Amino acid sequence: MAQTSVQLAPIDEHKSLTHEQQQEIRISVASQGRPKPIPDLLNGTSKENMKIAIPLYEASIRGDWKAAKEILDERPELVRYSVTGNNETALHVAASTKSTKQVEQFVENLMTKMEKEDLELKNNSSNTALCLAAAVGNVKMVELMVKKCRALVAITGSGGMTPLYMAALFGHSEVVKYLYKNSQKLRDDYWTPQNRGWLLQKCVENDMFDIALDIVREHEELSSSGIVLAALARKTDAFAEIKSNIFMRTIKWVICRKTQAREKESKAKALEILKTVWCYIAEKPREEIDTILRGPPDPPVKRYEKPAFDKIDEALQLLKHMSDNIVKIPIEIRNIIKGPVARNLEGLAGNVRKKYSSRVLFVATEVGNTRFVVELMRLYPDLAWKVNDNNQSIFHVAARHRQADIYNLLHEIGLNKDMIIPLKDQNEDNMLHLVARSVERKRLEDVSGGAFQMQRELLWFKEVEKMVLPSYRERKNKDGLTPREIFTKEHQDLVVKGEEWMKGTASQCMVVAALIATIVFAAAFTVPGGYDETNGIPFFRRNVSFLIFVVADAISLFSSSASILTFLSILTSRYAEDDFLESLPRKLMLGLATLYLSITTMMIAFSVTFFVLYREHLKWIPILVTVIATTPVLLFAALQYRLLKDVIHSTYGSSYLFRSNNHLYNEKSNSNHRCFPFRIPFISRCTSKILKLL
Repeated sequence: MAQTSVQLAPIDEHKSLTHEQQQEIRISVASQGRPKPIPDLLNGTSKENMKIAIPLYEASIRGDWKAAKEILDERPELVRYSVTGNNETALHVAASTKSTKQVEQFVENLMTKMEKEDLELKNNSSNTALCLAAAVGNVKMVELMVKKCRALVAITGSGGMTPLYMAALFGHSEVVKYLYKNSQKLRDDYWTPQNRGWLLQKCVENDMFDIALDIVREHEELSSSGIVLAALARKTDAFAEIKSNIFMRTIKWVICRKTQAREKESKAKALEILKTVWCYIAEKPREEIDTILRGPPDPPVKRYEKPAFDKIDEALQLLKHMSDNIVKIPIEIRNIIKGPVARNLEGLAGNVRKKYSSRVLFVATEVGNTRFVVELMRLYPDLAWKVNDNNQSIFHVAARHRQADIYNLLHEIGLNKDMIIPLKDQNEDNMLHLVARSVERKRLEDVSGGAFQMQRELLWFKEVEKMVLPSYRERKNKDGLTPREIFTKEHQDLVVKGEEWMKGTASQCMVVAALIATIVFAAAFTVPGGYDETNGIPFFRRNVSFLIFVVADAISLFSSSASILTFLSILTSRYAEDDFLESLPRKLMLGLATLYLSITTMMIAFSVTFFVLYREHLKWIPILVTVIATTPVLLFAALQYRLLKDVIHSTYGSSYLFRSNNHLYNEKSNSNHRCFPFRIPFISRCTSKILKLL
């Protein structure tokens, strides 16, 4: 049975609520005027203020019940008096401080001297003490106040927000769980579909998926709005499984087993929310589904409020100036301007195409929320054909933002990719034009060094170049530029940065290699134990440790020399664009490998020297030296691990960057969640796409 659709407008905590939103989120119980604390202490004499108000305020902050009790025993009515300029009582002050055992005990003792009505007092910001405690996450204080006066959960605070919403807004999950349970799971009369939806939105945004899942199950009408999908689309951490190296995974498993278990459970609930919400949405007509996925339209841009930085804005400013002075022109000319021409212009202005930048699927694609996209495409395969305001598919957006996992879904939709790849946007840019443009800095930081960032950009360009039709590789857009011209233009700075990084790395490594070569070369002529003066032959030439020393020293010399030559070739390279694809990375990999080998063999040669000298006595000395000698080897490997990994992975593992991962069809559990009753009529759709392309 289809559920009633509830249209919910998303809210932003960085902006003040509109009057309509405040009326929706404000509950009927709180609509009546609430009493405020008595300001007599602050309005009285300064002596009374110094003697009573300030000490009571300080005792409330510190949780000093002994000091506060002396004052309240003498004047019990002071629990209703304000002690701050914001009209806050001692309970307000204590509720907004850091939660400690002492402060919690202070609040518990203070409430024994208060009536229920005293807890409902509001400060100048319209917040009760419960609102402040919920906003700062003081769970114990919230429990104490609600037990004393349950009606507090229904009294709104600043901006008409309930204490439950305030706790969700600031991400205090324990407070949210408690208040949610004491709000009858949002079934009290003062809850509306609108403020339920806003609470659900904040729970999803702040990773409180267990509560969000319960809200979705209890109030199915909220599932049909796009707010939950929009919030989940940006939650990449809620779905992604970040894999660290095996060493770090082992440490985390030993130290943080409970934390990892909670994270795994949280991700499972996020996925369950997505599937549950989609099951309700899938029961709706196709047009409503498209509307939900499209999201709300962008607000109209007030162009006249923009500063005139360019010629277009200057023209608009001139037009505004002309319209302001139109009253000064003769009546005949004004009649002409008010005629058919003006009406046509007004009609054109009214037909301006709306923009939908919050399209759920494309937002998820931009931020790389692969699991979200995959789950929606499993349940609704028609999404592969959806385009945004600029006529770009999710695969075009994935290529533009370098989201490889989502882009690789192209390999899983079969021949249909041949109808999607040729799509062009409003600027006549095809997929190769889009990938030729430089990407945001954050995406480049996935690999280390400007050289490997440039290599990654080239890998993307080459990959898409293989996918598009040959004729598209040289096709120009509306700006008259081919994809290669755009790539060269937009990556000039990255080429310079890559050259500087590569030369700097090569220069520093070459200095280290030269030092090693000097040391091991000298060591070859000053062998441990010395030479026989009669024939110049080393004394320990028959010793196994001595032979290991000779071999290790020779290998260290040869590898350091090879490293020097390799880094020298890097310094003298031409640094063309295509050199960053294979030539320069391979040279750097060879240079680093030979440098690492020279360091390792140098340490081996150094260590076995002690075995030669102390072969008969004090054997613990060479063993200790050998253990210590492994430190620089391991340190080099640890510090340069990221660089070595990027070098090897980018040079020889790039073929694994673009391949089918079978995301769409590799999980047996998907059959239990296929809520959408139809699939793409591929033949008719492919035919229509071909006709459009022609």
